[in-house]
Amino acid sequence: ANLAVAGAKAIAGVISGSAAMQAEAVHSVADTLTEAVLFVATRRGRRQPDPRHPLGHGRETYLWAFLAAVITFVVGAGFAIVRGLDILFHGEPGESAGLVPLVVLAFAFVMEGVSLRRSMTQARAGAQRAGVPRRTYVLVTSDTSLKAVILEDIAALTGLVIAAVGLGLWHYTGDPRWDGAASLMIGLLLVVVAMTLAATNLSLLTGKAASAPLQTALREEVEALPGIEAVHVFVAMVLGPGNLFVAAKVHFASDSSAADIEHVADEAEAHLRRRFPGVSYVFLDPTGPPASDEAS
Repeated sequence: ANLAVAGAKAIAGVISGSAAMQAEAVHSVADTLTEAVLFVATRRGRRQPDPRHPLGHGRETYLWAFLAAVITFVVGAGFAIVRGLDILFHGEPGESAGLVPLVVLAFAFVMEGVSLRRSMTQARAGAQRAGVPRRTYVLVTSDTSLKAVILEDIAALTGLVIAAVGLGLWHYTGDPRWDGAASLMIGLLLVVVAMTLAATNLSLLTGKAASAPLQTALREEVEALPGIEAVHVFVAMVLGPGNLFVAAKVHFASDSSAADIEHVADEAEAHLRRRFPGVSYVFLDPTGPPASDEAS
């Protein structure tokens, strides 16, 4: 869809000379490249653990997704901003872009709307599995490929509206600076999207913790297990999309035997995996009571 839209936008941009239309064409090219990179990210991140990567390859997803955000920033935003500033400061000959670009924008709006609907359907399914509202799921999901597609589709639809307004004002006023302003705004919009995705992926790539509500729920489940009196340290870290690593320093009951501790540890892993399908690894480290408890 993006390739077809990019081709139509490019033809209309060359015919009309519209900076906004050319920016939208490059935007669609950047989206196409981004989605190709996200496809690679998804495939490589799903590879099974091996001796050199015992916890899997999930974080490689975020490396490729970070590169996808850089593509959006450099290719899409860079061209749109430079082209828009050029029109604003130097102008362009001609009185109107004509109606062809507007027809192409309408076609692109329909195509991008279909893409957004499909991605939101996928997000709704994920939100239902997680038991959270769809908006919350999109904001906190560790599946940044899905998040990137949704944000890019929203940005694409917003960019199309901006381009249409700029072209319309150029058509009715004869002033091409409206077209340049539209191109500049599209570029700034892409900057916001690219920086948001880059920051999200960089945080996950460097070992981001699970969301606070999820950490609280996981910790409460561990604390409720029989034989565990206290949880001193608790860590729930994202290893990849839908993939969590859980580790905790726990104080077992004083009368717990080695067999009891082993049983509770096994039960903790099985219970958390049943309760939270994204949990892949659970490690419990038996430790003594806090120093204050020992002193008392």
